[in-house]
Amino acid sequence: MTVGLFIPCYVNQFYPQAAIATLQLLQKLGVEVVYPPRQTCCGQPMANSGFEHLTQDCNRLFLENFSEFDYIVAPSASCVLHVKQHLHAPTNPALAERTRSRVYELVEFLTDVLKVENLAARFPHKVGIHQSCHGLRGLYLAQMSELNASPFSKPVQLLNMVDGLELVDLDRPDECCGFGGTFCVAEEAVSVKMGKDRVTDHVKNGAEYITSVDLSCLMHLEGILHRNKSAIKAVHIAEILNATV
Repeated sequence: MTVGLFIPCYVNQFYPQAAIATLQLLQKLGVEVVYPPRQTCCGQPMANSGFEHLTQDCNRLFLENFSEFDYIVAPSASCVLHVKQHLHAPTNPALAERTRSRVYELVEFLTDVLKVENLAARFPHKVGIHQSCHGLRGLYLAQMSELNASPFSKPVQLLNMVDGLELVDLDRPDECCGFGGTFCVAEEAVSVKMGKDRVTDHVKNGAEYITSVDLSCLMHLEGILHRNKSAIKAVHIAEILNATV
């Protein structure tokens, strides 16, 4: 099995430690990982702003970089969802369809493909999970609280394997943080208020760390935490699953 490591542009620029943790974790689990050096933005910001017709070069480059791998794995639910839903190739639709089917967010790859049952990880802290909207309602990484259905959570399944980690229960466990990509620019006041509500929930319930499958959400929450001079830290789930001390 050979995995193409897809690192979204904002992760590469702002949170390279999450990318490194993803690589190390996959290698610990015996996966052969290749990082295509010519990769760049998947086109999500343009598509979300109504300019999907301008993303064809992004699609072409993505296929050039990743179409030959057995699986494509990324530490970002939002970028994975975008590729799964919007990667197209007018001259070779079969190639695009096949590539879309091979793209996985890190957590779902660990639970659904590798079927990980134990991790040699230790993180002795109280952790609150932020369920990103793309991960929850797009990739179905966990059950939505508004549904009358049996609960499940793939992130929780993995975090329960981490020695010393204590998950905190939140009052509103799957409420949006307000980031929403360009939404946080166009509707900054609403975005900030939603983010403050999420931070307050974690603070109230004793979290030392906030984790998520989406660094875009964590970046938004981290900004609010820093502005409030809070001791709570935001950390991507890959960093926790890869932690040893």
